[in-house]
Order: sequence, then structure tokens, then C-alpha cells
Amino acid sequence: MITPKLIPAHQSTDPDSWPNGEWSEELRNAVREVPALLSAVKLRLDQLEQPVDNAADFPLLVPQSFVARMTAGDANDPLLKQVLPTQQERQNQPGFVTDPLAETDVTQGFMKAPGLLQKYQSRVLLITTAGCAIYCRYCFRRNFPYREHRAGDHQQALDAIAEDTSVHEVILSGGDPLLLGDAQLQQLLATIDAIPHVQRIRIHSRITIVLPQRITQGLLDALQQRRCHTVMVVHSNHPNELNAQTLRAFTCLKQVGTTLLNQSVLLRGINDDPQVLAKLSIQLFEQGVLPYYLHLTDHVAGTQHFFVGDEEARGIYAQLQRQLPGYLLPKLVREHSGADSKTLMN
Repeated sequence: MITPKLIPAHQSTDPDSWPNGEWSEELRNAVREVPALLSAVKLRLDQLEQPVDNAADFPLLVPQSFVARMTAGDANDPLLKQVLPTQQERQNQPGFVTDPLAETDVTQGFMKAPGLLQKYQSRVLLITTAGCAIYCRYCFRRNFPYREHRAGDHQQALDAIAEDTSVHEVILSGGDPLLLGDAQLQQLLATIDAIPHVQRIRIHSRITIVLPQRITQGLLDALQQRRCHTVMVVHSNHPNELNAQTLRAFTCLKQVGTTLLNQSVLLRGINDDPQVLAKLSIQLFEQGVLPYYLHLTDHVAGTQHFFVGDEEARGIYAQLQRQLPGYLLPKLVREHSGADSKTLMN
């Protein structure tokens, strides 16, 4: 029996319409300046509720395909608000710090090797890259010292995983693991797959949402025929992020046996609405992705304007729970540094 060749997610009915390198070209052409972003969405500075920050330490980066999903002329567009740097990020608020989860605190002992974090039993998190295809303003690792922890040089981390037989799951994170090239990612996956005690490889990536052209045939080949079960945790916060391209990306990933889950972050002014969250869960399921986590934001300096308090979040979640069947209901969670697991907030 001949196995049909999978059509990469970025390709239309004509397989030659978008070559495999198109995703990297689009990334090179991503919007990196506030004036260019505002021009693309047909907005003036005086239409914005908050003054922009043209010199933010945490830079602006957003692919054109994600910009195209924003509503032109809408200063409150939920996708725009996730990426537009504003002066709110410069406000200092007590309790909001650069490393709220103490990931790099040596006294906590989370760092098992350069770029290798272990917070919970049986699983470790490998920082694969320092970069992303989009810079989300609420990012909890916006201040992570990637250079110090040698993101991109994985050998010591892989050796540590191989030596620790209690590790059953390896989580690839970053940055975004899918910024690695197909060959590099295939080599990394093969090395992890060859460690006998590892049973699952989990990949956390927002690229599947913001740059679905990344799901190339080379990537699908890298994910296929693994001994380990492969899980892709995508990151969508709003139903407007989902379109025909994300559907095709998810379809291709499922064809190579990848389990698809979604995690969202509860963000003030973006998705702190049970109707929006219900629509997101339903559309994700229609595209083949199971809702997994709804995270409360961490107390990261510069992100306080996105923060939703615990009690308010529980109220939103209670309304969401009344609208959805259990299998479409993500778990409402907060992460506390040093806890044995994420804390269920519902």
C-alpha cells in the first residue's frame, strides 16, 4: 500500500504555490515597528486608548498573516492588544517582578542543566530557542536570561535527561521550538526519542497559530514515526486567531499522529468574557484541538494591565462552565513557584 504524501499546511490545492521556505520569508518580513503596525490596521495614534511605546525594551514582532486577522480601524481589536507595546508596560506595580516563578533562582534548584528546567515530577522542560515568531506583551519569560542558559545548545540538557530514569516526558519550550529548522528539530526529536525511559514529547508552540505556514512537509516528517507519543500544545487566546490556515495546519499535524491541545491565558480586555472563551473552545474543537488550560497571568513586571484577579477569574469561569460540556472546558489554573503541580482555581 502506498502512503499518500501529506500536503503541508501552508500549501493550497496547488502543491507548488508556497514553497517550504515561505514561513521563514514571512518571518523575515514580520512587522517590527509600531508605525508600520498601526498603518497596517489603519489606526492613528490619537485613536488609541493608551500611548504607545516606540522604545520598549521588549520588542515588537508580529507576522503579516497575524496582522491580517486584525480588524482594520478597531483600536480595541483583541489581537492587536496582545502585541502592541504601550506605556502601561513601564508602570511599576508592587508584586510584579521579572521572574515571578523563580525559574532562574538557584536556591529553588529548578535548573538541572543549562536550559533544562524541572518543576514537577517525571517531566522536564527544555528551553530550545530564545526567540518566537510573535512577541506577546503578556509573556512570562520576557526577561528570561536565554544567553546565560545557552538556549540552542542542548547537549548537556540531553545528557541530564538520559541519566535521569525518572523523566518520562520532555517538554520542548522556549521561545518557540518550531523556530528550529526541520533538520535541527528532527535531530533533537530523534535524540529524545532514543532515550528509553522517555515516553512522551510535548511541544509548546504559538507558531501553529500565528504562522501556520511553518507546518511544512519537513516538519511533518520530523514528527512522524516516533516511538514516543507526540503532543503539540498550541496557544490561542481568542477565536479571531483561528482561520482556514490554522485548520489546515492542525489537520496535517493530526495526520502524523500528533495529539493537539490548547492553552490560553486569561487577559483583561482581550478574552475576559465567558462568551468569547466559549466561542474559542468550540472553534478549537471544530478544528481538532482540545481545550486544555486557561492560565491566570503570572505577576510579571510590565504585564499588570492584563491581570485578572482570582475571584474575578472564578466568576468568569463559572459562567463559562454553564455554557460548555465538560470536554470543552479548559482547566482554570495558576502556577505557584515551588508547588508540586499547577493550582486548579475552579
